[in-house]
Amino acid sequence: MGDIYEEHFQTVFKYLYSLTYDKELSEELTQETFYQALKTYANFRGESKVSVWLCQIAKRLWYKEYSRRNHHTMNSLDELSDQLPGKENLENNVIESSSKISLYQKLQKLDENTREVMYLRLTGELSFREIGEILHKNETWARVTYYRGKQKLIKEETV
Repeated sequence: MGDIYEEHFQTVFKYLYSLTYDKELSEELTQETFYQALKTYANFRGESKVSVWLCQIAKRLWYKEYSRRNHHTMNSLDELSDQLPGKENLENNVIESSSKISLYQKLQKLDENTREVMYLRLTGELSFREIGEILHKNETWARVTYYRGKQKLIKEETV
């Protein structure tokens, strides 16, 4: 399980961070994801990639936590930009943070399914097949949803 942790920690963390915008909560949920995976590893049938299975566990834990918090407001996008890893060149860091904030603001305007596909593709760097598996859809659905989301973002950029 140690190898699985090392190999998939970043993917699970990035996925949770894209949902929560909260570094500490993402770290906690990532740890809980691997704990739950360890407890249920014997039941893993190998029908999907380990990363997909872990992201499914992470998503369930996030929904559970979100409900538990009774829909409290997540961290603002300003706090998100403060938590992004810095670069040596301050000017590039400001431009990059501004671009990321702008992208996250635009993504928030998309419907939930499209937003989740975009997050998984952009931050989780998952394939369309893996995204489809996580969301219990097929690869074509994930690909079309991503394409339509991208088109909406482009259209908004030109307006």
